[in-house]
Amino acid sequence: MRASLAVLGEGSAQKLPDPTWRSYSIFPNVEKFRGRRRVQGRISVSKYQNVMMGVRAIFAALLIVCSAHAQNKGAAVPYGANPSAGHSLRVDDATIYYETYGSGGTPLVLLHGGLYGYIEEFGGLIGELSKHRRVIAIATRGHGKSDIGTKPFSYVLFANDAFTVIRHETSEQVDVLGFSDGAVTSYTLASAHPELIRRLVAIGGPRKLADWTPSAQTEFRNAKPSDVERDSPQFVSERKKLMPQPERWLEFNEKLNAMWAGPVYVTDEQIQSIKIPTLIVAGDHDPYNQIPKFVELFQLLPKGELAIIPGCGHVVLDCKGKFTITAVEAFLDQPDK
Repeated sequence: MRASLAVLGEGSAQKLPDPTWRSYSIFPNVEKFRGRRRVQGRISVSKYQNVMMGVRAIFAALLIVCSAHAQNKGAAVPYGANPSAGHSLRVDDATIYYETYGSGGTPLVLLHGGLYGYIEEFGGLIGELSKHRRVIAIATRGHGKSDIGTKPFSYVLFANDAFTVIRHETSEQVDVLGFSDGAVTSYTLASAHPELIRRLVAIGGPRKLADWTPSAQTEFRNAKPSDVERDSPQFVSERKKLMPQPERWLEFNEKLNAMWAGPVYVTDEQIQSIKIPTLIVAGDHDPYNQIPKFVELFQLLPKGELAIIPGCGHVVLDCKGKFTITAVEAFLDQPDK
């Protein structure tokens, strides 16, 4: 029986300022300008690009400051570069890095977002859920300490990497949570390996390029792989320190851009084939994805649930972390029928 669609709130109808533009995101400036219109004239492409550079610079600086603050706060865990939790596994043409935390319960596999995303974005989630279950956080190839490899990027490739890591770590069924690119990978993984996953949570993952908002599509088409290092040099510098082959940074961006061009990431038939309980999560102010498309995705799922987080953009775990984690945990902890 299909669960009802739910819009989750925290007892207040008041909208909170959306902080996503300063968090992990593919195009930070889209969030900054979402919903803004001029009565007279239009912002020129050159002016728009200049503003984009400024916002990206601010974004990168805030990201590094927040990361430094987190690392200096008590004995903060260095997620994504933690020697006590880190493992490496050779998967075909690449060595994939992952970290494990906690014990007991159904293992939970985490698949992070693309480009700016990495294991560290799940810090709060890992800290909470690893109290009661084992957590396996996988670094997507090319991100952080995982190799880029030689093959063209695709969600099928990412799903195969994840499957190999999971089966290396456990022969049990697992729960999977994917964010953004990781959510798309999770759809692919669930449809290809129905025996593998018990419950699935997918946050902010589109089915195809056409599911992006028009502004995000425009910016993607105008962007170049070299823009990230130009606009966010400090972020790129920090990320390169983790990479096994930092000299391949531009190639890594080119591979991602080719994958994002799609045009289709996962088919409707693949979504319909996912028979396990699946929770789709999105922020109601996501600047990259059209909310009606998440409703369509939810309606394709035989056992789907939909949670729209109010007052949030793309990165709901940053916007309303405790609330989102509580919703995720409640879904994962439901007894099997």
